[in-house]
Amino acid sequence: MDQAAALSAPLAKIVPHEIATHGDTRIDNYFWMRDRSDPDVLAYLEAENAYQSSMMEPTLALQGQLYGEILGRIQEDDSSVPMRVDDWFYYIRTEKDKAYTIYCRKHGSVDAPEEIILDANLLAAGQKYFRLGHVAQSPDHQLLAYSVDLEGDEIFTILVKDLRTGALLSESIPNASYSIEWAADNRTLFYTTLDETLRPYRVFRHELGQSEDALVYEETDQRFSLGLSKSRNREFLYIDLDSPLTSEVRYLRGSEPLGTFVPILPREQGIEYSAEHQGDWFYIRTNQAAPGFRLMRTPVAEPSRSNWTEVIPARDGITIEAVNGFANYLILEERERGLETIRIARIDALEHFEPISFPEPVYTAGLGANAEYDTKILRFIYGSLTTPDSVYDYDMETKERVLLKRSPVLGGYDPSQYQSERRFALSADGVEVPISLVYRKGLLRDGNNPLLLSGYGAYGISSEPSFSSERLSLLERGFVFAIAHIRGGGDLGKPWHDAGKLLFKKNTFIDFIACAEHLISSGFTSSGRLAIRGGSAGGLLMGAVANMRPDLFHLVIAKVPFVDALNTMLDPTLPLTISEYEEWGNPEDVEFYRYIESYSPYDNVQPQGYPSILATTGLNDPRVSFWEPAKWVAKIRALGTGQNPMLLKTIMAAGHFGPSGRYEGIKELAFDFAFLLHFGGFCRRTRR
Repeated sequence: MDQAAALSAPLAKIVPHEIATHGDTRIDNYFWMRDRSDPDVLAYLEAENAYQSSMMEPTLALQGQLYGEILGRIQEDDSSVPMRVDDWFYYIRTEKDKAYTIYCRKHGSVDAPEEIILDANLLAAGQKYFRLGHVAQSPDHQLLAYSVDLEGDEIFTILVKDLRTGALLSESIPNASYSIEWAADNRTLFYTTLDETLRPYRVFRHELGQSEDALVYEETDQRFSLGLSKSRNREFLYIDLDSPLTSEVRYLRGSEPLGTFVPILPREQGIEYSAEHQGDWFYIRTNQAAPGFRLMRTPVAEPSRSNWTEVIPARDGITIEAVNGFANYLILEERERGLETIRIARIDALEHFEPISFPEPVYTAGLGANAEYDTKILRFIYGSLTTPDSVYDYDMETKERVLLKRSPVLGGYDPSQYQSERRFALSADGVEVPISLVYRKGLLRDGNNPLLLSGYGAYGISSEPSFSSERLSLLERGFVFAIAHIRGGGDLGKPWHDAGKLLFKKNTFIDFIACAEHLISSGFTSSGRLAIRGGSAGGLLMGAVANMRPDLFHLVIAKVPFVDALNTMLDPTLPLTISEYEEWGNPEDVEFYRYIESYSPYDNVQPQGYPSILATTGLNDPRVSFWEPAKWVAKIRALGTGQNPMLLKTIMAAGHFGPSGRYEGIKELAFDFAFLLHFGGFCRRTRR
């Protein structure tokens, strides 16, 4: 593939490697890239970085312009709405020219003097990478436990700070995952650790000042990962155990830290549930006999299934996504026709759940920080493709709402100048697939507009139609931005997820292609002006549709793309593999092997012309290994027949979530947008 007249793309060495499975022998010429201890691997990644830097050199001024635009819309000195916890008000803020957040609190009143309890800028000083994991204050507000990742590999070290003196205690707990929870005694904390595949699998109890920690639970089934949480009234600690198909919740009173976590309901294959404590009851959200979940109630004293009673039955087209208990209220977060709803009922009138109304036809809404249990005030966050995230306090008695903060957008943003809408594409099997769009008003549907189509479609995760000030740099250049709410995600509830995983995974790709074709036939764009973007499992989507319909897409941005799916799922030593058999299938089963092989992007690269492609990765990524996009790019270069640019960018000191710090994140986004505008040929049309 001729990448550019003046530049030569790196050519990866070919080392044939045989992989034999189920009587099928595949030759992987780039298998050697998996060995990061091989000097040739790092040399190849550096050569790719040098090549993409040369190819992107003409865009340096554009990158600087985009960086200035994006940064110019951000209020750099900013603060979150304070969250009340007992007599304290906690919040985070940022300062101009500082890349990381500052954690603060005030005592008694939001007008009290500020106390800085943790400054991530000081912790990050001198580090090539820094990420703060979990931050948890003790119940008496005198201690702060927090975790840090200095590599991007999501392996954290837990530290404890005395907020009375500002000094660190002697505690330093390595190999930790995200979860930290305090017991009620203010000296015992529980945390999770990782196995060799980086799966959170153990819970330990740590008493301050003690050198030996007690193992309180170990999950031996490698399909399950675990995490810790706490009931809103802080009475119970939970171990939440989940596989893609099955879940279990174990509980312990926070006042009894030496006790044993016991299951609310022992796990049953294929049954998912979660629990919320309220008064004398556990409220159970379960998919037993309910694809969209139903709500049950059971006494805390004896939560066995024989004592369950139904509160809300299963309803067609509605998925219960979360249950939230307060002293006098129960709040449901649900999804209907792809839109989130919040419904509220008094505990003494659970037959009457009333929804909170929202003003726009396409929006996103969910609960905010609600640490208080005995309150009538509910905090929620609302936004849309045209409305910045807005924090409200809602009086559950009077139904009055108060806008506390709308995320500022500097530079004179006027939402009335933009139009958002929802359309539906007809997929190949007749299923209607939602598409959310936003663009400047006055757009001509003449097929000449550049359009960026985003998609994900995995794990039941929804692609929310939320606001992005960064996106304005594209909209002001005449772009349409669209989100394909494809099967495999949770956009239309749990059944939508089920229809796009395992042996139905190809629905995800077929839906995305249908969305692209609908946008073209509706005059929003044309194939020569259509760009697509997705990351991680959404990067698999990018690779799959580029193989299936390279003629349909002009440009592809694939962020940390999961493109070597078959080889990864055949390797149980890699992070996530075993735990994701229930999402993708276990290729040790020949049926799943053949099915994954039929769509795995790396295995299906063909001698055909491909769109312009930018693939990015992080050397320390534990979720999608760096070699996946590296191998993918090398194979397309070897087999592809077109002349479009093919760039691989490896961040050598980062993981799955890209570079650390907000300014580096903006630079990365400006880089992506510059690639889109320059190599897409979209720099010429600009609107004000």
